[in-house]
Amino acid sequence: MTSKQRAYLKSLAMSLEPVYQVGKATITPEMTKGIDEVLEARELIKISVLKNCVADPKEIAQILAERTHSEVVQVIGKKIVLYRKSSTKPKIELPAADKVKKG
Repeated sequence: MTSKQRAYLKSLAMSLEPVYQVGKATITPEMTKGIDEVLEARELIKISVLKNCVADPKEIAQILAERTHSEVVQVIGKKIVLYRKSSTKPKIELPAADKVKKG
């Protein structure tokens, strides 16, 4: 993912409400499955990490990204934004990746 694409996704995520909350139990298999389904439907989601969760939000983001085959767009404080292109109904059109200039 390019920085331009990441910036575009960050701008889209600003208006999103968190669809999941990670609490004391951190990441459960049920939560991972649910997040996977929501990613397929929405592509871009925001997750909130509650104060009673002892795990680091960046670690949680990495684990969720690996388990759901998504990308971490950003982690700010206790908010995580994940993106994964839908395999059935893509909605978000990312800006084209810039070509690397040589010379």
